[in-house]
Amino acid sequence: MGGFFGSITKHQSCVSDLFYGTDYNSHLGTKRAGMATYSREKGMTRSIHNIEGAYFRTKFEGGLSKFEGATSGIGVISDTDAQPIIVNSHLGRFAIVTVARLDNMEELEQEMLAKNHHFTELSSGKTNQTELIATLICEGKTIEDGVRNMFDKLKGSCSLLILTEDGIYAVRDRLGRTPVIIGKKEGAYSVTSETNAFPNLGYEIDYYLGPDEIVKITADGYEQLQRPGDKMQVCSFFWVYFGFPCCDYEGINVDIVRNALGEALGKADAESGEEAADFVCGIPDSGIGHAIGYAIGRGIPYKRGILKYTPTWPRSFMPANQSARNLVAKMKLLPNRQMLEGKRVVFLDDSIVRGTQLRGNVEMMYKYGAKEVHMRIACPPLVYGCRFLNFSATQSDLELITRSLIEKYEGRHDKNLEEYVDPTSAKHARMVDDIRKHFNLTSLKFNTVDNLIKAIGLPKEKVCTHCFDGSSYFK
Repeated sequence: MGGFFGSITKHQSCVSDLFYGTDYNSHLGTKRAGMATYSREKGMTRSIHNIEGAYFRTKFEGGLSKFEGATSGIGVISDTDAQPIIVNSHLGRFAIVTVARLDNMEELEQEMLAKNHHFTELSSGKTNQTELIATLICEGKTIEDGVRNMFDKLKGSCSLLILTEDGIYAVRDRLGRTPVIIGKKEGAYSVTSETNAFPNLGYEIDYYLGPDEIVKITADGYEQLQRPGDKMQVCSFFWVYFGFPCCDYEGINVDIVRNALGEALGKADAESGEEAADFVCGIPDSGIGHAIGYAIGRGIPYKRGILKYTPTWPRSFMPANQSARNLVAKMKLLPNRQMLEGKRVVFLDDSIVRGTQLRGNVEMMYKYGAKEVHMRIACPPLVYGCRFLNFSATQSDLELITRSLIEKYEGRHDKNLEEYVDPTSAKHARMVDDIRKHFNLTSLKFNTVDNLIKAIGLPKEKVCTHCFDGSSYFK
């Protein structure tokens, strides 16, 4: 994943807004970060840093003086390539940042090399996908023509910002899988992946880009260069997990959706006639909104049985090594023994991917005295790997705990998947119960796709639920 931020001002420097606005996207990526600015005196200025195991602010704060005088700029937090890329072309000089996944990267690379193009910026020995996207755009007669060319050839997803001498081009993915939002304040405009970047910088949400829309932003306003398409597949996981709680996508707030998802689970438990637990707790941070909703729906108190040690773990660094990820997951969470001891507890979490972190969390709860540990998961079981955004670090579907069980049952991990997706089927019930046993949980229940769509409030055909049910309305 990743997130970006752009800022353009009439008179004053954009650097402070760009610096803090980009930082407010830090929860979306942990590998690379960069900023590029434009000023009449200096032209284009760029800086890129590795932020694995570090914070964006600590890497960039000391070098902000190099951007002095800039009135426009773009920044990015990335889980893929070093960005921004600065390009000299027949379209002029521009900087570009992307939030993208290219499924046909090698095919496009060979096609471009056959046309005598070349690539100079490498990421881990491979062509930088942002440079490849920029090269495709440069085949167009104009930037907007180049964007259309890029989308015609690209398989996957891509939202991007392009910084030129006369403005910022904002482009949302052809199917709107990732959000792009414009903010406004006196004398300035901004554009971002995450609206939590706006309030403290004085911006108000002004416009949500639609799928496939191209907009050019200047300090005086913005101009639509391509109208939005009528097909959308915005990723439902933004509301379940990715998004910061105060963010809005398509005008729909993240934490309101999480509350609704938790409340649906709580009401279902209340209607089942099961004895209520003593309290509910969320696995910090993304499980908290779900847990608050569950407390409302079930009518039991919300308490903090597990807390995150925020002074040194404000967000989840994701090392490439799985054992290191497990250590991070363990070290950042602290149990509250006196809250847990002798209690029947319901814990809410956003999802189960591999389940490696959940195992440690459950063991911790029992170790510190929990009498019963009930788990409620805000989304349905993840049965299909993400084909569009790389929202998890899984390299294959078999890394999903669901698929490993399906392979055990069926002899193949991809057999009869529609039955395991169906929450009313016997095979689904068996799979969920075996996951429960695997983690030594007193009970385990997942939300349904129907509840997820209801909580978001968009038509099903406009929301991507591929990882839950395999559906892909539009390729």
